[in-house]
Amino acid sequence: MATSTNYGWSEPDNSSLVKDGAQAIRTLGDAIDTSVWNVGYGQAGKNKIINGDFTFNQRAFTSNTTTAAYNFDRWLQQNSGGSFTVTPQSFTAGAAPVAGYEGTTFVQGITATQSAAGDFAIITQRIENVRTFAGNTVTISFYAKANTGTPKIGVEVQQNFGSGGSPSATVSTPAGSITLTTSFARYSVTVAVPSISGKTVGTTANTSYLELNLWTSSGATNATRASSIGIQNFTASIWGVQVEYGSKATPFQTATGTIQGELAACKYYYDKRGGQAGTSTVLSVAMSNSAGTNATVTFPITMRVAPTSIDHSNLRLSDTSSGFTVSSVTLSNATSTTGNVNVATTGMTGFRSCYLDASATGNYIAFSAEL
Repeated sequence: MATSTNYGWSEPDNSSLVKDGAQAIRTLGDAIDTSVWNVGYGQAGKNKIINGDFTFNQRAFTSNTTTAAYNFDRWLQQNSGGSFTVTPQSFTAGAAPVAGYEGTTFVQGITATQSAAGDFAIITQRIENVRTFAGNTVTISFYAKANTGTPKIGVEVQQNFGSGGSPSATVSTPAGSITLTTSFARYSVTVAVPSISGKTVGTTANTSYLELNLWTSSGATNATRASSIGIQNFTASIWGVQVEYGSKATPFQTATGTIQGELAACKYYYDKRGGQAGTSTVLSVAMSNSAGTNATVTFPITMRVAPTSIDHSNLRLSDTSSGFTVSSVTLSNATSTTGNVNVATTGMTGFRSCYLDASATGNYIAFSAEL
């Protein structure tokens, strides 16, 4: 039987402290806005936008004027008429919009010489699966500024029901507009995403999506979708984009909450690997034959679907003694875990073991499984 010994001191009476503590907890609970906690305050996964802080730029773009083209990871630009030039920009240390977060990069879109009714410029991200937020209220928030004046950004969500079979037509829901100043500030709009009850989703798997559109210019043709912001030729800067459940904008957080998690989320849609300064990076073992050379590249994570296209630059086929410059690479077969490619080069003879490599910085191969 256990015994205890009293060496001349006694336990203090903490009953009053316990009571005071309990009252303090009740008081704190009364002060908490539970509607904020209900939308996932501070939790990874609340933000359905991937790379909302524009950290990752696997395509290494420096300026893009091509419509319907990806720039930063997961981000797409669209325009008609005039020009829409999108570039990556860097924050000066200590100048990012959120103290303590220290975002490093933001996106800048320059709209110029637009004037016609059908002209527009949009920065877009497609969130996989049209079921996302269907029938729910969501809050869209972001930090933004203009180079001059007080132009507007129109906010819209679109439900795209995918491909295959006879999917329902796209449903567009304007969420309103915000008015910019020449300093970074946070803006938010709340919108009810329509229910998809009675709609038909396409039979091709993984092709439907919910699209966020940030309009920087729009003529009369798309006035309703763009919340009537009108034709605007100016420079818009945007950072910290978030789409979350509920009617309140909570503090910005990336989709995964970690740098490595966010990169993996980006690679789920677009995977790029290449050479490093001063070293050669082996991308795949390969085997040449009478018809050319086949190489199978294994992806670091399983991609959304089997990639449908590849990008490459300055690759090389090498064996133990020689290296041969690659003239073309075509995707011959792929799954969500591997990509088989046909490699053409001059000098590599048939039936030799070799490897596909990226011999220097800027040499790469990339696979796309974007929506």
